[in-house]
Amino acid sequence: MEMQDLTAIEAARRMRDGEMTAEEYTAACLARIEATEAQVQAWAHLDSEHALEQARLLDQVRQAGEPCGPLHGVPVGIKDIFDTRVLPTENGTAIDAGRQPDADARVVSLLREAGAVIMGKTVTTELAVYHPGKTRNPHNPDHTPGGSSSGSAAAVAAHMVPLSVGTQTNGSIVRPGAYCGVFGYKPTHGSISRHGGLVQSPPLDTVGVYGNTLQDAALLADVLAVYDERDPSMRPQARPQLLQLCESDPPLDPVFAFVKGPVWDQAEDETKDAFAELADFLGDRCREVTLPPPFDHAIALHRTIMLGDFAKSFRRYYEKKDLLSDALTAMIEEGQGVLAADYNTALDWVEVLNAGLDEIFETADAILTPAAPGTAPQGLDATGSPAFCTLWTLCGTPAVTLPLMQGENGLPMGVQLVGRRREDGRLLRSARWLVERVENAEGNE
Repeated sequence: MEMQDLTAIEAARRMRDGEMTAEEYTAACLARIEATEAQVQAWAHLDSEHALEQARLLDQVRQAGEPCGPLHGVPVGIKDIFDTRVLPTENGTAIDAGRQPDADARVVSLLREAGAVIMGKTVTTELAVYHPGKTRNPHNPDHTPGGSSSGSAAAVAAHMVPLSVGTQTNGSIVRPGAYCGVFGYKPTHGSISRHGGLVQSPPLDTVGVYGNTLQDAALLADVLAVYDERDPSMRPQARPQLLQLCESDPPLDPVFAFVKGPVWDQAEDETKDAFAELADFLGDRCREVTLPPPFDHAIALHRTIMLGDFAKSFRRYYEKKDLLSDALTAMIEEGQGVLAADYNTALDWVEVLNAGLDEIFETADAILTPAAPGTAPQGLDATGSPAFCTLWTLCGTPAVTLPLMQGENGLPMGVQLVGRRREDGRLLRSARWLVERVENAEGNE
């Protein structure tokens, strides 16, 4: 196995044990970037020498006998909407071209404390909405990688870095993860600080992570899930120990609720067939559940909240709307027409919908549903539909996409699992069980 293909957990162990250096590992990842970046185009800002300088300092820390952090020497990609004091943060828009923050976002400072190498800034769509950036799908460059965390998902899928950070306000972690064939984990809303990141819609904005294994994603989330009083959606809590829970055995084999959801008609035929086959494979561990009628309004409720917030959060960008895409300009203008009564009513529905989900989770460990309508669409002018993620983002529930399927075109097809709010460890434990169950079955064929 090539050095850059190691899991983050194994790479960190080898560096802590002195089996390889952080400089060697970072150099291997940079070599992979050099070989593949022309095709994938995952990076908005990359300073190879700065990355190597960080690695050399981390090697000195270990050689001096000082404690090594949980991500010692591990390169991580940062979505270019998080402030970095060394690298520019341009938010995917020409309006912020050359913008250089003077302080790190909270997630970046936590990564530095954990010993990670900040490899660079990954491409985002325009203001992390729909208008695509330059990134292409690593499996087929003629297809979209998804958005808005395009570069973050693609960089991990191409093994440029073992880990990356992204965000989701609609489907921006789960959808790119599904399209690129990596594990994309969106935790419960308010689990990871958004301080120092681009604000889109505070009730919806959620920081998430990517890895090539579920355990790698859990490790990164453990590092980042630290209370920050500057993020009003966070609450004081102990670290979640997600990796430990992910690796633990469930007391009983998990039960999955197969939910087609209000947008099932948008699923492609091969997606419908694949999920029918998966449900049949799980047998009595899976049962189909129909969501009650109030969930049919979830897409509209989410749009009211998101666009109402766009009008506020993107006000300064709208003043230079000649530099914005027509699509984003139209969304901001639609948001300007959202009434306060409609906005607040939409927020009230979040608790009602979660009460309905709680009834499902009384008898199921996780909800099983598609991550996207199908595999990554051909073309680079759009990033695909987030519709299969919208409901779960609105409700603030944890969700993870698992690269367990493949379309007829050979591209990845994601399986999305959704858990009850603040029960992320249970979700990841159930996800690991499912991954191992499918992999074992494939190995016995």
